[in-house]
Amino acid sequence: MADDGGGRLRTEQGGGGDSSSHHSSGPEETVAAAAAATGGSLETGGLDMLLSLLVVAVVALAAYRLYRRWGKRSGAGGAAQQSPADSLPRMKRRDFTLEQLREYDGARTPRILLAVNGKVFDVTKGSKFYGPEGPYGIFAGRDASRGLATFCLDKVALRDEYDDLSDLNAVQMESVREWEMQFKEKYDYVGRLLKPGEEPSEYTDEEDTKDHTKQE
Repeated sequence: MADDGGGRLRTEQGGGGDSSSHHSSGPEETVAAAAAATGGSLETGGLDMLLSLLVVAVVALAAYRLYRRWGKRSGAGGAAQQSPADSLPRMKRRDFTLEQLREYDGARTPRILLAVNGKVFDVTKGSKFYGPEGPYGIFAGRDASRGLATFCLDKVALRDEYDDLSDLNAVQMESVREWEMQFKEKYDYVGRLLKPGEEPSEYTDEEDTKDHTKQE
């Protein structure tokens, strides 16, 4: 889920200051002031050394300001950058109809579910991919089997009714099974996608805990 905007640093002239709003003394003015204070007796060697020290001081100051700015941005943005999955409890095992699945599209609720080959997975921790703004957001709250099998990211790959995938060829069905295995390895399996008229299973807490332990 595709993130490179808000925290990027850019080098600013004058160590991050705004030259249009106030004037700060540069190295040349400081050297001139030092020479005047000593009666203009600075020799070439001493002048070169003073210039070197001033350059080091300016660079150090600029680095410090950038460090402070980066620290503030990281601290303020830490909570915003936190994955939605981190703030949600693990979903208990249950089965879904197509209509129930659509509620978990990342827009109406922060949790994101999708189905592959009749299995429902919680992909909330992959919200940068499956969220509303993600490249695969079209699959959020839907049965993604046909789209994954045919490598289609368009609405034509989605069905409003239960899709039994009976028209897919052997290669496409093998692709669906491979996708299912990948989702099992990476995301939490929540339950089954119900066929029309099929009753949901009732899962005990022991079954739910055992399944999550296996996944971990």
